[in-house]
Amino acid sequence: MQKRQFLSSAAAAAASTALLPALAQAAPKAAASGPALLTVTGAIGKPNRPAFDAVRDQMMHKQKLSFTQAHAFDFAAIAALPAQTIKPTLEYDGKVHTLRGPLLLDVLAVAGAKLGENTKLLLRAVDGYAVGITVAQARAQRFIVATHLDGQAMALGGLGPLWAIYDADKVAEMAARALPERFGSCPWALYHIDVQA
Repeated sequence: MQKRQFLSSAAAAAASTALLPALAQAAPKAAASGPALLTVTGAIGKPNRPAFDAVRDQMMHKQKLSFTQAHAFDFAAIAALPAQTIKPTLEYDGKVHTLRGPLLLDVLAVAGAKLGENTKLLLRAVDGYAVGITVAQARAQRFIVATHLDGQAMALGGLGPLWAIYDADKVAEMAARALPERFGSCPWALYHIDVQA
């Protein structure tokens, strides 16, 4: 992946099938109490915020997004989910770093996402960078929504506050590639996921 120039361009194994329904049942009914960091749209069953609003949702408007229902997560809602820890070698310095956060599929379960193995997930960063992966890929590569890097919450303007990422060192096909080619499907500064049934 070519490194994205976030500041200059933006001013962006599997979850247990038995656990996913339990997480979906635990979904909060009310909207996030803090500022929304992640908005999930598309084929979801548990919306908790109003439809797209061109005034309130300016960045989404500029990126030509629109939706009739969505589930918004603040930091506390994401951090409350069971966290996973991965230790991939990152392309930015060639060193192993510790990343922590819930499985991507667990986050989507809370939103009531309707997920088949071939369901496409469009992951979008604040700078507009977007990449599509399938549920099967998210499951096989154990994607997480990272909230912490080396024990510290990630900041906007860095790699955070959220980063969709997996441990490329543990996926043979990806570990065989050069570091800059391992993370093209991992948008940092993640803020939107469109579940495309």
